[in-house]
Amino acid sequence: MIFEQVFNMINVGLVILDEDLFVCHWNRWMELHSGIQAENIIGSPIFKFFPNLDNPKFLRNCKSVFKFGNFSFFSQKLHHYLFPFKPDSTFGSEFNHMQQSCTMGPLRDESNVISNIYLAVQDVTEIAAYERKLVEKNMQDGLTGVYNRRFLDTKIQEEFSRHKSYHRPFSLIMCDIDLFKNVNDTYGHQCGDVVIKQIATKIESMLRKTDFLARYGGEEFCCLLPEANLEAACNLAERLRQAIEEEEVNFDGQTLKITVSFGVAYMHDGVENAETLLQMADEALYVAKKSGRNRVAAA
Repeated sequence: MIFEQVFNMINVGLVILDEDLFVCHWNRWMELHSGIQAENIIGSPIFKFFPNLDNPKFLRNCKSVFKFGNFSFFSQKLHHYLFPFKPDSTFGSEFNHMQQSCTMGPLRDESNVISNIYLAVQDVTEIAAYERKLVEKNMQDGLTGVYNRRFLDTKIQEEFSRHKSYHRPFSLIMCDIDLFKNVNDTYGHQCGDVVIKQIATKIESMLRKTDFLARYGGEEFCCLLPEANLEAACNLAERLRQAIEEEEVNFDGQTLKITVSFGVAYMHDGVENAETLLQMADEALYVAKKSGRNRVAAA
């Protein structure tokens, strides 16, 4: 009875299963987060209430604990959760389900025979949300809020591999603010920052949800366009060029007209690696610049 009180007071979910994976114990924490009272689940197979657990990995871990008496861990980073509970924190909007770190281990009887296994369930939603924010910050450009070069280098490798595996279209746009040095020299670096932020906001607003915008460096940006062929990428670049040309930047009582040049490259079988694709887009951007700026060129 004393242990029962302790089990119901701890801020961790505790489930005990027998060899047939029927529920023998279901503590108060599990009641609160599942909405299932102990008397309604004890004596029933766990899969009756949580069919998502009826999978090879979970079954394999249960069998291993019963047979060898070892411990199994279900980390949040790999599994996110075992029990699909609603988030119970101010960080709930970050996730569809409570993020959980779970441990499975053996329980032995008086003869030292493993008679049951336990599952300990810990809510780590706030920790996961904090870690996600750290990752996002590490992948985010401090000035514009779009992705940074580190993210770009990782993502372009992923998209390159995806194209090689599934032969899906993939294009890339490099863009550079024209005569940006003149802006800094004439109006100062604060004005230059305003220009960069406004251009980034404009470009991002015109991309699809599946596209990625990253600041490549200085006044240069790169758009990754999964599922876009060369024609679609060039059309987008032209729309971006026109929209930015029509945009006005206001700073300290001054109105500036800014233009941007674009270089477009398309992933095809002759492209050996992601770096080559970047180089193709950069060379196309160079052509656009040399051809008079404020235009689109394709590799």
